[in-house]
Amino acid sequence: MLRVKNIEKYYGSKNNVTKALDRVSFDVADGEFIAIMGASGSGKTTLLNCISTIDRVSAGDILLDGESIADIPSGRLARFRRERLGFVFQDFNLLDTLTVEENIGLALALNHEDPEEVSRKVGEMAGRLEIEDILGKFPYQVSGGQKQRAAVARAMVAGQSLLLADEPTGALDSRASKNLLEIMTRMNQSAGATILMVTHDAYSASYAGRVLFLKDGRIFNELLRGDRGRGIFYHEILDVLAAMGGDVSDVI
Repeated sequence: MLRVKNIEKYYGSKNNVTKALDRVSFDVADGEFIAIMGASGSGKTTLLNCISTIDRVSAGDILLDGESIADIPSGRLARFRRERLGFVFQDFNLLDTLTVEENIGLALALNHEDPEEVSRKVGEMAGRLEIEDILGKFPYQVSGGQKQRAAVARAMVAGQSLLLADEPTGALDSRASKNLLEIMTRMNQSAGATILMVTHDAYSASYAGRVLFLKDGRIFNELLRGDRGRGIFYHEILDVLAAMGGDVSDVI
């Protein structure tokens, strides 16, 4: 589904250049759940921004379903994001003036879909994420965990190819985090959702099937979970973080 090919990203001017990404390459297969980890400044958010077309690479290429995102005209980017990419952020990014139902269906409405079809799709996705009972409420009337599940529903309701999650559990307590991660896992396993999640948290990363570790803008290591239990995988993640140097608490 996704191919990242030797991408580089530079910031600054000639006299002060920062290399945020240094020849990063990896593939994401359809239906994978991948976590990206690294300390602050490692390049993980820059990587997510480049994949999401929020930022442009300085060199290399990123292909989604065989299409180079660098070739997408600027006038088509907004529609491309709505139809192909789903976004989940730490701070939810829901619109307080819209109900939860209206927030979830916003991309469908912007694409001028039939209102009855929008309602059907929103109801189906809300059912999968166990938030049918809050559809008529406004974001300020529901909990943080419910807001984040609404954000996931919004990110996937239009049948987007790829879910990009940037620290999705960062603003949640431990119970809400566990609930969200279990739901994302079910979406991945039963609905075939392809998920790319940036996280500082080893516990969150242990829910993924593969973890990429970034250090100084390069891929430092990679772990595949395979058939191992999540508890074993969690401790293996901690071992890699320790091998990367510095205090493990800086990245979890």
